Amino acid sequence: MKLCTFTHDGKTRTGIVVGETVVETDVPGTMLDLIREWDALKPRLEAKGATGQAIPLAHVKLEAPVPRPGKIFAIGLNYADHIAESGLGTPERQVWFTKAQTSVNAPFDPVLIARGTATPDYEAELVAVIGKGGKHIDAADAPAAIFGYCVGNDFTERMWQHAGPQWSLGKSFDTHAPMGPWIVTADEIGDPHDLAIRCYVNGEERQNSNTRHLVFDIWQQVEHLSVGMTMEPGDCLFTGTPGGIGAAMDPRQFLKPGDVVRTEIDGLGHIEATMVAEG
Repeated sequence: MKLCTFTHDGKTRTGIVVGETVVETDVPGTMLDLIREWDALKPRLEAKGATGQAIPLAHVKLEAPVPRPGKIFAIGLNYADHIAESGLGTPERQVWFTKAQTSVNAPFDPVLIARGTATPDYEAELVAVIGKGGKHIDAADAPAAIFGYCVGNDFTERMWQHAGPQWSLGKSFDTHAPMGPWIVTADEIGDPHDLAIRCYVNGEERQNSNTRHLVFDIWQQVEHLSVGMTMEPGDCLFTGTPGGIGAAMDPRQFLKPGDVVRTEIDGLGHIEATMVAEG
């Protein structure tokens, strides 16, 4: 099932995407509430998706599927080609950083180039959305902890990322975590470790890889994070970016106002952002 958060007639609600239409779930609250009650709601929503009144997608505004995740974590250096272009060795342990809630952005909204900065960059990523979650989750049990998956881009302000030993500030600028266009539930995806992932800037292909090349797979990621913290419904994990970032090109190619960045993952859809200078 494809589940979205959308705005129509001035009201924001959750919906079921069916073809080129969306059917309102009629579930009170936000996507977080839907995820928490998923086991009880799933049969009713499956029926509603087949029979409910549909609104054309062209008539709604798609929002980030989880507008305010409780936690947003992202893993660095998790594709071999990206590690090589970064000039760093393969990490023995997982390298994690956080992205602020305020970095979340809708799938087709502009992404801001912050005033006074000049080194914004793109990072196409598969995002795993936690469902049941828990703590001390073994890798073998991790698939049951995932609610679904969506497309994301870990936009990064490189100058700020490398200004100190912690990456989170350079990763957390406003609008720098677009996600969407919807969540595809885990049962529809099956194994998420064979999904093609691509990123284009102004139509030029910059990244092209597959999630089978993850250094630490998603199950290992969930196991690692859940050692120290409880994974909760709606938490979002950015699972790594492949090679092809602008900072590694020769000459380096950072994003500028007017650039259009499209990120797509087979089976999940695409998101697209126009870069806009902050006023």
